[in-house]
Parts: sequence; structure tokens; C-alpha cells
Amino acid sequence: MQGRSRPLRQMISWLRAARVFMIAPNLSAGEASPLLILTVVVLALLIAILEVDMYSADLQSLGLMDDAFSIDPAFKSL
Repeated sequence: MQGRSRPLRQMISWLRAARVFMIAPNLSAGEASPLLILTVVVLALLIAILEVDMYSADLQSLGLMDDAFSIDPAFKSL
């Protein structure tokens, strides 16, 4: 019975640690939440990756992207 409660306690500990990032310390100070900043950075990186993937043929024709590391077409997006 003792072994089953350990993962539950560990999950509760992780949630308590993550709660610090979800609580804004002082909204009147004009500071952004660290969780909001992390979300914005991750979304910006995803958009940049998608843009490069979508326009890779145009970038290659301009010479800005090299085809030195060619990827098998089966793994490329449409």
C-alpha cells in the first residue's frame, strides 16, 4: 500500500512547485507572469519553425538556406 501513494505524493509536490509560476506576485507592478513569458517564447519559436518549413523552397532559391543536409522527402511536410 505504501508503494502506491509515493507517485501521488510526487505528483502533488510537482503541482505545488508549478503553482509558484502560475501565481502573479503583484499585478499592479506591471510585471508579467513567468508562465506567460515561457508560453510566448515557446509559441514564437514554433511559429518561426513553421515559417522556415513553409518557405524552405523560397529560401533555397534565394541562397539563404543550403541543402547540404538533405532530408528524406517521406519526412517532410506537405
